[in-house]
Amino acid sequence: MAEPNGLSMPLGRTDLSVSRLGIGAMVWGDMSAAPRWNPARNVYGPTSTAEEQRAALEVSLAAGVNLIDTAAMYGKGASERRVGELTAGRDVVVATKFPFGFFSRTSSLPATLDNSLARLRRTTIDLYQVHYPFRWMSIPTLMDLMADAVEAGKIRAVGVSNYNAEQMRAAHAALARRGRVLASNQVQYLLLHRGPETDGVIDACRELGVTLIAYMPLASGALTGKYSADSQPAGWRRRSSSFRNENLANLVGLLGEIGGRHDRSPSQVALRWLIQQDGVLPIPGAKNPAQAAQNAGALTFTLDEAEVEALSRASG
Repeated sequence: MAEPNGLSMPLGRTDLSVSRLGIGAMVWGDMSAAPRWNPARNVYGPTSTAEEQRAALEVSLAAGVNLIDTAAMYGKGASERRVGELTAGRDVVVATKFPFGFFSRTSSLPATLDNSLARLRRTTIDLYQVHYPFRWMSIPTLMDLMADAVEAGKIRAVGVSNYNAEQMRAAHAALARRGRVLASNQVQYLLLHRGPETDGVIDACRELGVTLIAYMPLASGALTGKYSADSQPAGWRRRSSSFRNENLANLVGLLGEIGGRHDRSPSQVALRWLIQQDGVLPIPGAKNPAQAAQNAGALTFTLDEAEVEALSRASG
């Protein structure tokens, strides 16, 4: 189990220090121009206003949360533009992802990176990630382009997302040939989705010194305790497997029971379980200051070993 105290951790084996919790900014920005099928526009219901997002950032920074994760693909650049607007001149760690679209080519990485830098209003991106392991994109070639960008001072750390253990090892080896390290792999990992524990990803992360960034750590809200069969969420998420999981009610009940002992909410307990896993950094979304405060509350208490084990058994 990870050391439960402290607000920061190294990002992989880099010199970049990040908070133990981040902010997922997929739905930030003006999503009206995004395609109707774009998850950033549809999965979580209506987006929030620029002022609500600004307030969410302020609350997060005040609580010690300094990592904000976005992607070129989110809202066709809308999320990056909003992140750039809100973080200009602020001491934050910004992570984003290549490519801009699903049918991009490997060779488009340098231009896509430059466009992300412009939208983010930055000269350097702290963590630049490959969003998916596209079959038509050579992992060694991508990593060579990433290493070039590090050497040019355009990015500080290299990450991947949705890579399996074999793909992650290939990326790590390609970067090592250039004297660079793979900092992170962003995958779905949460109490309702323990796949990284059985598919080799989390073992490979720990072996290679790669931080596992856990997206959708609250199962699109399913682990918050806010929803039930009679109170369904907005957007596409109501149709997700998380909300149809037969164990959901029992797990949320246990989260509530444990939370009651600490005067914390089910969502804070679910995030805390992740924080106390070795080398894991959850990035829940925060559309407004209330959600940001809820998320940040996961940094203010510690689960004991029996509680961590009870949650692991109940969700395994």
